[in-house]
This record gives sequence, structure tokens and C-alpha cells, in this order.
Amino acid sequence: MATHDSITGYVHSVETFGLVDGPGVRYVLFLQGCAMRCRYCHNPETWAFTRDTAKTPQQAFDAAWRYRNYWRSNGGLTISGGEPLLQLDFVSEVFRLAHAKGVHTALDTSGQPFRPGDEAWLARFDALLDNTSLVILDLKEMDEEKHRALTGHGNANILAMARYVAARGVPLWIRHVLVPGLTDDAEGLRALDAFLKTLPTLRRVEVLPYHTLGLFKWQNLGIPYTLEGVPTPTAEQVAAAEELLHVRDYPDAPKN
Repeated sequence: MATHDSITGYVHSVETFGLVDGPGVRYVLFLQGCAMRCRYCHNPETWAFTRDTAKTPQQAFDAAWRYRNYWRSNGGLTISGGEPLLQLDFVSEVFRLAHAKGVHTALDTSGQPFRPGDEAWLARFDALLDNTSLVILDLKEMDEEKHRALTGHGNANILAMARYVAARGVPLWIRHVLVPGLTDDAEGLRALDAFLKTLPTLRRVEVLPYHTLGLFKWQNLGIPYTLEGVPTPTAEQVAAAEELLHVRDYPDAPKN
């Protein structure tokens, strides 16, 4: 691992009053870079690993700490992306600084960089988990080949990460984006539900309806959008998926 004073992170943007990326009011730090190419991604501008917004961990944490009065007793700091695990040491040091101040820390990840067979990487990941209050993990598709067609990558290491985090005793929230005709089949949702039941620290399951609010970004970047014409799921479709995933069975599940 790099020394604390040599670590640099590359930030895409921040949200100072986030309400959906972890419990309570959150300061959300979005990092640059992602290897996934999810067909419904609403932040494709974070894919490229640009280096024009460099921050040290101390600078990033100090900027967040200024908003601590908004967090009260149940908010905190979330680091998202892009894919934050591509900047593992930076996230780990920001969370170390936050943990020292008693700040709730949430890692919002798709898990793709996880390396289950790499002991050196896992040691760095363990250091991150030591100061992580919550892992928010996207599980996009259970079937390996469907996952590859959807994201450009397989999912074996991502499922391994879910099991690893749970085995370490770190609370988990799982998110699944519901895309009609793509990620909403009952068989796939039942397989996901069966997997979720193996995670002892699972606290919340969220079904996120597919939307096209980021479509203009694909157009501005000149990236072909392959889901043109796919509708947003109906409330009934979302409810059916939530029932298959037993969303409300989890102690921290949303009750709205």
C-alpha cells in the first residue's frame, strides 16, 4: 500500500446532501474510472479515468467534514463512482480519517475489481473494511453470461465479494436495477433471492427502476445506446420484483 502522504484520488463530483446512497443525509464523493460498461449506466462520463480533479485523502475528507452538521446522528460519508475500488487505497485512507472522527462510512460499489485470489489485494481490501460501516453492492444479474452481455464482465468475483464482506461481518445493502426484458425475469430474480439468503449481514434490498435520465450523456459522449425504446418498469413490475426478492423481509428494508 502507498504511504498516506503519497496517495492521490481522482474525483468526478460531489453531492453534499445525498439522501439515497446510505442511511440519513450523506456527503457523497463520486470517483473517476470504471471498467464496467453497463448498458443502462446513468454516469458514463465517469468511465474514463481522468486525472484533472486530483485530491489527497485529507483534502477530500476535510471537504466532507464541513457538512457534518447535516449528518446528525444517522448520516455520514459515502464514496461511489465510477467504481471506487479502482482507487482502493485512496478510499481506504479517506475512510480511516472519517472513522477516526466517528463518521459513518458507506462504500457504494459494483464489486468488479474484487480479486478473491490475490492475497496482497485482499490485505488492502481488509484495511478498507476495517473502517467501512456499510457496503452498498450492485448485483446486476445472477447468470454469468447474461451479466457479461449486460456489463462486459463476468460476475463470479462480484458474488465472491458479497460473500467475503458478509463473512467479515460488515453490513450489506444490495441493489438491483430492474430493466424490463433484461433483468426482470422471475427465474433470475429467484436465483438472486436464493443468493441473498446466504448473506448473514444483509440489511436492505433495493429494486431500482431502470430510467433514461442519463441518456443525454451517452448522446453527448457519442456512445451508442443499445436500450433505446426500453420502457421504465411499471409500479406493478417493481412490486412483483420486490415480492420475489422478499425486499421487506430484511430488518433495514425501506417501508415506503
